[in-house]
Amino acid sequence: MKSDRIAQLKDFLENDPNDSFTRYALALEYAGKGEIQIALSLLLEVLERDPAYVPAYQQLGYQYLKLGRLSEAEQVLRRGIEVAREQNDPHAQREMQDALDELA
Repeated sequence: MKSDRIAQLKDFLENDPNDSFTRYALALEYAGKGEIQIALSLLLEVLERDPAYVPAYQQLGYQYLKLGRLSEAEQVLRRGIEVAREQNDPHAQREMQDALDELA
């Protein structure tokens, strides 16, 4: 089933390569399959194309944490908190701050 979702999301991206949500969802599917490097690449691409897409900061930070790449996780989460604050998204801001607090 997951392969079907990946294929479907890839089709959606072909039709609209600028759709941040679809690229983000594809990254989550790959992360769920354990294909973390592909997920990281997709999340980084989301942020390159759409630096205001808050969920990508959050998930990228979490993936870096899972990999033990703490410095990168901290940097991404801090930037995500700033963007969430700018967009008045206290929920995402709080979740990323909680993840940062666990690093301390």
